[in-house]
Amino acid sequence: MERTLVAKTIKYVGKTVLLKGWVNSHRNHGQIIFLDLRDRSGLVQIVCDNKAKDLRDEYVVEIEGLVKNRPEHLINPKLLTGKVEIEAKKIKLISKAKEMPFPINNDGYDIDEVARLKYHYLDLRRHRLTQNLRLRDKVTAYIRNYLHQQDFVEIETPFLSKSTPEGARDFLVPSRLQPGKFYALPQSPQQYKQLLMVAGFERYFQLVRCFRDEDPRADRAYGEFTQLDLEMSFTSQEEILALTEKLMIEITEKVVGKKVFKKPFPRFSYQEAMAKFGDDKFDLRTKKDSQVLAFAWVVDFPLFETTKDREITSSHHPFTAPKDEDIPLLDKQPMKVRSWQHDLVCNGYEVGGGSIRITDPKIQEKIFKILGHTPKEIKQKFGHLLEAFEYGVPPHGGIAPGLDRLMTVFAGEPNLREVIAFPITAGGQTAVMEAPSKVDDQQLKELGLQVVKKTHGSKK
Repeated sequence: MERTLVAKTIKYVGKTVLLKGWVNSHRNHGQIIFLDLRDRSGLVQIVCDNKAKDLRDEYVVEIEGLVKNRPEHLINPKLLTGKVEIEAKKIKLISKAKEMPFPINNDGYDIDEVARLKYHYLDLRRHRLTQNLRLRDKVTAYIRNYLHQQDFVEIETPFLSKSTPEGARDFLVPSRLQPGKFYALPQSPQQYKQLLMVAGFERYFQLVRCFRDEDPRADRAYGEFTQLDLEMSFTSQEEILALTEKLMIEITEKVVGKKVFKKPFPRFSYQEAMAKFGDDKFDLRTKKDSQVLAFAWVVDFPLFETTKDREITSSHHPFTAPKDEDIPLLDKQPMKVRSWQHDLVCNGYEVGGGSIRITDPKIQEKIFKILGHTPKEIKQKFGHLLEAFEYGVPPHGGIAPGLDRLMTVFAGEPNLREVIAFPITAGGQTAVMEAPSKVDDQQLKELGLQVVKKTHGSKK
């Protein structure tokens, strides 16, 4: 007999089915025992005799039984299968389960996060998290289909790349074949996608992992995150915004099943946003209704900004094009230069950012010099890109919505770790695997590395 999924049992009233899954709950009423059986499709009630007395929650079982209609007064409207129940004929125990370290039949918000991440393969059995990951799958499938229909090509770019200054610390990977040299995990595919524009693909995208060694917070994971990365040649800011806006509206309404606050999305200059909201990440909703998504655009950002660590740095990244009319200001008044940057915000989150890119090698070199790079550093770190621009570069630009942040908003979650399969803790510990961890001396020897312990008070 072939297996039947729980959700399909409603089609087999009066017939015998074979079910396989987990015991979600069991209730012993003496001569009758009720089980709720769970598989990937949902829950169904099983009516058993004493043959089920030794079963416990989360045991994996195989049950053969007769599908019957429930009495009218016992129908459970909360379940898809609430109108039927299975009268068990045969029960086979596949595997036992130890007592769970925490309950999984509630939302889990009150459970210690360290425990949840240590046993995240159990936490993921929780209905809320299961639904979050299934929604994420539907969203990414829709994105791929939408962009393919718009003639985009999905292209993977390398994870082992070159260390270049893009705003955050790099994760470095030592090279065994070239001792003393290091790869860097990419903070974004920025330079690769620009090189793909030079290559003539014109419309590129990928759902890509990015790596940044920066401090975590509720809307930003430590270490790695996923973004929808897309780039177009012969484009304009208007075209990028229009394409992205249509995609966001369709996902919100057709996939997530929520409402868009205003269409088209309101637009604010950076100055307007700061004057009106005091921030460039704002929430347009008057009531914090999780069923409404308030998207908006922020444009006309300053090209440069000052931070506590640097007198001048890029507001977005060093490849963002200055506004054409502000280019003469680069030499003497760079802080007054506006850029072709555009950010997408939603319900108080920045959920995406992009820009029109610099394609004039002379302007790009000038930006690097303003940022403090010497001619030698420019050649060493960016020479490959500047040389590529000498072989016929089309004007291009793009955007990179953050998938984790978008999913946090779509799912109405308070933290993006709730929409990631195996997130990293706030302290930088990976879920389940307990990384980072020590490696043996032989591995270090092969890489030509030695771990040096810092002495107390050392400034090295």
